[in-house]
Order: sequence, then C-alpha cells, then structure tokens
Amino acid sequence: MTATEPVEQTGAEPERPERRTVLASAAFGGLMLVAAVCVVVDAVRLPETSGVVGPAAVPLPIGVLLGAVGATLVVRARLQLRDAAPGETRPAHGGLRVAAMVATLVAFAVLLPVLGYVVSSAALFAVTAILLGAPRPAQMIAYGWALSALVFLTFDRLIGLTLPTGPWGF
Repeated sequence: MTATEPVEQTGAEPERPERRTVLASAAFGGLMLVAAVCVVVDAVRLPETSGVVGPAAVPLPIGVLLGAVGATLVVRARLQLRDAAPGETRPAHGGLRVAAMVATLVAFAVLLPVLGYVVSSAALFAVTAILLGAPRPAQMIAYGWALSALVFLTFDRLIGLTLPTGPWGF
C-alpha cells in the first residue's frame, strides 16, 4: 500500500442526522412541553367528583407522558445538534404538501359535525398518511377507518363521552 491509496474502512460510519431535522425535533419537543404544561394545569383545575374515576383520570397521565416525550426530544436533539450534518435542499413541493395538510385539518373541523367522527377521522388519517408518503393508499383508508371506529366505540359506547355522529349514526 502506498501513501496515496485511500484507506478502506471496515466499520460503517454512523449516519449523522441533518441539522434541520434535529432543530425540528427540538422545536416539536418544546411545543410538546408547552402542551403538556397546559394539559396538566387544566387537569389539576378540574373539579373533584364523588365517582371512582374523576375527570382528571385521563388528561393528567396524558399530560405527564406528553411532557416526558417532549423533554426526551429536546434533550436528544440537544445532544445530536453538535454532530448534525448541514441540511440538503428542501424536497420539491414541500410547501404544497404542508398547505394540503392544513387544508385537510380545516376540512376535518368543518366536516366533523356534518359527517360524524368516524368518517371525518378516517378521512383525516388516510389523507394525512398519503400526503406523508404512505405506500399503499387503500391500506391507509382501511387503517383510518378501523382506528376511527375503535376510538368511537371506546369513547362513545364504553366511556360514555358523546362524539359527533353523522347521518349514518356513527
């Protein structure tokens, strides 16, 4: 081997995350921390009831878990930021995809009282998954329908929290 020949590396070099991805993870983690504080504060302010399970039984642990995940994202991003690689160019039509996702969310809010929870949520899930690049749209529609129906049955029928029903009764 001469001095001008490159040295082969036997071990694979670990992939460095992009700086923009790391910063986005940190921002999302911070947003989750703010949401967690709001959820926990609101849950603590809920009035006590004589029931076995009070109104804060679900939001309080959700807020704590939301805070834990947010803190983990922030700490992990902080540790990765030092070794992050500079970002590449943005993907084509990224702004259009974000606008389509916002429009989908607005359509969900508008159509929820008209079409009901199951249909609106299934459509929201499927369209969002497809916009994010899901490989099989038909499968995403099926997953969205199943997940929405399961949430509806759990909250509306088992827990007793009324969710919007459409013209079909679900």
